[in-house]
Amino acid sequence: MNVKKVPFSKEQMQKIIEKYPTPFYIYDEKAIRDNAKKLYKAFSWVKGPNNSTFKNFFAVKACPNPYILKILKEEGMGTDCSSLPELMLSEKVGITKEEIMFSSNDTPDEEFVKAKQLGAIINLDDISFIERLEKAAVIPDLICFRYNPGPLKEGSEIIGNPVEAKYGLTREQIIKAYRIMKEKGVKRFGLHTMVVSNMTDVNYLIDTAKILFELIVEVHEKVGIEFEFVNLGGGVGIPYKPEDKPVDYDVFSKGVKKYYDKLIVGNKLDPIRVVMECGRAITGPYGFLVMKARHVTHKYRDFVGADACSANLMRPLLYGAYHHITVLGKESQPRDHVYDVVGSLCENTDKLAVQRKLPETEVGDILVQHDTGAHGHAMGFNYNGKLRSAELLLRPDGKILQIRRAETVDDYFSTLDFHGLKSFRRME
Repeated sequence: MNVKKVPFSKEQMQKIIEKYPTPFYIYDEKAIRDNAKKLYKAFSWVKGPNNSTFKNFFAVKACPNPYILKILKEEGMGTDCSSLPELMLSEKVGITKEEIMFSSNDTPDEEFVKAKQLGAIINLDDISFIERLEKAAVIPDLICFRYNPGPLKEGSEIIGNPVEAKYGLTREQIIKAYRIMKEKGVKRFGLHTMVVSNMTDVNYLIDTAKILFELIVEVHEKVGIEFEFVNLGGGVGIPYKPEDKPVDYDVFSKGVKKYYDKLIVGNKLDPIRVVMECGRAITGPYGFLVMKARHVTHKYRDFVGADACSANLMRPLLYGAYHHITVLGKESQPRDHVYDVVGSLCENTDKLAVQRKLPETEVGDILVQHDTGAHGHAMGFNYNGKLRSAELLLRPDGKILQIRRAETVDDYFSTLDFHGLKSFRRME
């Protein structure tokens, strides 16, 4: 059983709340750094061309905050970007050039232009994008393609079945794409896939690497190109439920190296740099959504009405996702009450937890929702006039730093033209 703990006490959190009203997100900097070091140590065997080593391109969409990106930059990570704002955010943090992996889909031309301007690695999602890229930004020296293995992989509930997915090139398309790029004079090549989300089956992750290594061998034989790197994608899951087990980085790495040695070294195609683009696995377990119980009501079910809602954490509403809840100060009490933990949206699906066993919860109790360090604040929205919460950072010395302030009503109204409203009239 994976015991869910928080890096602060009730007393510490009460002091934090005096300065920063709930709801808010708080991230554990030390735990994030330690986790990054652990991943890099596991893959320390990777040796690519020009003395390059393993790199994780952190998926910005998971936690798009410049302080988080700077922390990860200091731990050796780059960024995986899929939009213009994500590219610009990386640039503001000082992450540029081949420290950025630009992997987008349905890509507008201006994003290709910005990626090329920054010198990012451009990872194309479709064979038709070759022509679009060439017209918009010129073909770069280094190119990568996203592979969709189709029936070779089953995918997952969140990302879907690869056969039905909008992402990536088929096997036939990707071989043709590399041939086209070779004819256009490209000398440096990478290969990428992303077929799963929140996968904790390490054998599935290892098998994905095997499929990519096999494709590299095939493309080399048919097209005659050398690969500089292979991006295993992200999708490494985390243990959301207490009974879930985390992915063992060492076991994962050992399995990848087994097939690297067999297929890449065995076919004399080394050195090829192995990289990934994990987001959830890097920050997910080390972020917490802190809220207070505003109401406790008793109808056909018992409800805890929190001051947070699905606008703060969308995953339970969108995916039916489980996020563990700790009631601070009541960790040792029996979980002998069953509640739906709900927000104040005018939607009956606005539930952060459904029929959840918790200690008896009272108005004013502090609730902490675990594993919200990825795809938490980032997926927030403003429906019903809800304002996005603040983000705080728990520093290694125990001090608290606000790394994003809470939105205000003025922020919410800032894109509306109230001045023009004064002269707006019904047309006669």
